[in-house]
Amino acid sequence: MAELTLDRISKRYDDGTVAVDELSLDITDGELMIFVGPSGCGKTTALRMIAGLEEISDGELRIDGEVVNDRPPKRRDMAMVFQNYALYPHMTVRQNMSFGLQQAKVPKAQIERKVTEVAETLGLSEYLDRKPANLSGGQRQRVAMGRAIVREPKAFLMDEPLSNLDAKLRTEMRTELARIQGELGTTTVYVTHDQIEAMTLGDRVAVMRKGVLQQVSTPRELYDAPANLFVAGFMGTPAINLISAKVDREKLVLPIGEVPLDDRLRAALDKAERGTPLIVGLRPEHLFDAALVDDANARGVTFQTRVHVLEAMGAEYYAYSALEDPAAADGLTSSADDDREPVGRRRRQLVARLSIDSTVCERESIELWFDPRRLHIFECETGNRLTDSVR
Repeated sequence: MAELTLDRISKRYDDGTVAVDELSLDITDGELMIFVGPSGCGKTTALRMIAGLEEISDGELRIDGEVVNDRPPKRRDMAMVFQNYALYPHMTVRQNMSFGLQQAKVPKAQIERKVTEVAETLGLSEYLDRKPANLSGGQRQRVAMGRAIVREPKAFLMDEPLSNLDAKLRTEMRTELARIQGELGTTTVYVTHDQIEAMTLGDRVAVMRKGVLQQVSTPRELYDAPANLFVAGFMGTPAINLISAKVDREKLVLPIGEVPLDDRLRAALDKAERGTPLIVGLRPEHLFDAALVDDANARGVTFQTRVHVLEAMGAEYYAYSALEDPAAADGLTSSADDDREPVGRRRRQLVARLSIDSTVCERESIELWFDPRRLHIFECETGNRLTDSVR
């Protein structure tokens, strides 16, 4: 196991493209660190620099305190699991898993013992004499993981290892991977574009955008206290609702209603320059069918909206409606997309995640309720969050 320190590491290509810009991160011994972000954000490049497959342009990479910038991959003692499995088709599962150990001239008896133990852990014992062509996608991915595990490296580096699997198998493998990493306790760096994987797998998650680290924290903290609009929009399914807002005396005025300023909101607005455009974030699960809200706790804001699309998810509904937001044309906001997106569209989508007990119907109006204490407030131009954490 190992501690990894990324000290302002950067990657610049000959044409001037900056893939990673001064990334600083401490990955502790035994931690499962997730790099997440949209395509082109620099997460895979960062992983390849850790592995030694990409040269570091600036900064230092340290393993257990020792600078390894110039150390070749084979001397970094790290095992990489790729998206495409990279198995040898002419070899059996046993041969694939043992190949690296054979190259390292590990004694045959020790190789057999390690392969047997790891195969049992991964549920591959009965497939050891099969070739990859006779395995399912999930089994092939477990073989790729097994080949890395038998080496007992200082760290695992995983580059979107589950992206080629179907949705059901991906969920199963995600659970299996978390269990195995927890049992082994090996430092793991895992790259994905899937924020659900990031939220469910990681001890901590590093969110990247255009080569720049946006925020690193626990999944819960990223969700409850996103540092900026990009993180807020990227983390969470369905995505957070982003709505333009302005202050009018002692009220926050939104297209869906007026919110009296409590101490928390007033403190947030004090951080912003007077007159600066604002964006309010409201998670879909913080919108409720007003008919189901207990009157004793109904210290919130209600508004009417017409549901255009209703998705029945079994245990809940996703209700989509159009939001008329004429003030949106006054500013810009960073969404989960990788580029700043003008919000001048007057009609925007609002989504509510409602209880299955709701009587909501498609193409009918519904009264929704929300608690103002759940609002996130962001500066429109910088994207920075102004409000404290909400729980």
